[in-house]
Amino acid sequence: MTQFWVGGYGADMDGDATGIGLFEGDEGREPDTLAYRGAVTQTASPSWLARHPSLDVVYAALEGDGAVQAFVRTGQSTLAALGRSIAVGDSVCHLAVAASGSYLIASCYGDGRVVRVGLAADGSLMKPTIAARARDPYDPDAARDAVEDDPAQPSAQEIAAAMVRSGSMTFEQPAAEVVEPPRSGLLLFDDVLGFNTAPAPEPDPAVEAEEHPARSSHAHAAAFLPDGRIATTDLGFDLVRIWRPLAGGLTLDHEIVLPHGTGPRHMVVHPSGHLHVVTEYSCEIFTLAVQPDGRWALAAATLATPAAEVGTDFPAELARSRDGATLYTALRGSNTIAALRVRGAGESVEPLALAESGVDWPRHHLVHDGALLVAGQRSNEISVLDLDDRTGAPRSIRHRASVPTPTSILLA
Repeated sequence: MTQFWVGGYGADMDGDATGIGLFEGDEGREPDTLAYRGAVTQTASPSWLARHPSLDVVYAALEGDGAVQAFVRTGQSTLAALGRSIAVGDSVCHLAVAASGSYLIASCYGDGRVVRVGLAADGSLMKPTIAARARDPYDPDAARDAVEDDPAQPSAQEIAAAMVRSGSMTFEQPAAEVVEPPRSGLLLFDDVLGFNTAPAPEPDPAVEAEEHPARSSHAHAAAFLPDGRIATTDLGFDLVRIWRPLAGGLTLDHEIVLPHGTGPRHMVVHPSGHLHVVTEYSCEIFTLAVQPDGRWALAAATLATPAAEVGTDFPAELARSRDGATLYTALRGSNTIAALRVRGAGESVEPLALAESGVDWPRHHLVHDGALLVAGQRSNEISVLDLDDRTGAPRSIRHRASVPTPTSILLA
């Protein structure tokens, strides 16, 4: 029997979930018999779930409470709280557990906190440590402070120019009769580089303040890199931050600045060591690679799918096939699943296929045994999509099951 734990939004987050749910199917017939068996804990909005690498312990991000709670498996289909919950920050939305099992990283959307939480030998939670806050690289005052702190950190404009020189960003030349300046092939880079922008009159200060409101830090996910460092995304400040773990804490190594307004959300580490990042606002996949000096940098970028509508579609999770040949992201809005083929040694990706997700607002998805399980937050469903054995492309919707406000799926 295949079992999954399901996290969801409860009443405190305008959802119907009452705790961590059990989703299971009959052995040998799982895709067609998967069904929701009810909540196995009474927990407020366990919106993200992560497991301990060696213990039968599950960690839940209690998003509405701004806390993390550990649960230990007490039976085939039961969980019990392991110690007390630990407060970490406003709207904690993601957890990632170190391979050593000695700590986890919590990302907090509401206040931008990145928090290291120690784990005891039995998997229970220990004291949290808050890492250094992020600074907006597109805020002139914050950028000036960052350069003074780390002169080696390039500016956003320098990073964009370097991508052009390296060939990872290309330009399409307009036809002869078209008088517009060229546009880049990478969304949202034009404003950074100054392409296709006409001189504007001096703005009225009040109007300018209204059109360009202050930005806020929104930490959204963490991933453990092959060299032992840790990457975290800041969706609000368009940053991927690289950390070095220390005894009891984290120290910031460096940051990668992504184009303004792209909104880096979730990540996957490719078997080659490359890091793929999906952006919530620009519907792109950015590929990062480590350089000879040990710093990470942009290697390539592409739209998740040519059919993506920026401002209407909002990618959520990013997952990969076991062999790393295919990536999958869900576009909330059009409610589709975009598959991308990983090229070369993982240094770039290209759109492969687009399929209906079968749910409304596909918040999270999980690759399992030749299928893709998709959590539909707004339709209160989980769908199961068949994946093509040869290409990995999503095919037809094989099965749907009712599940209250699902936001995360974890193999039990």
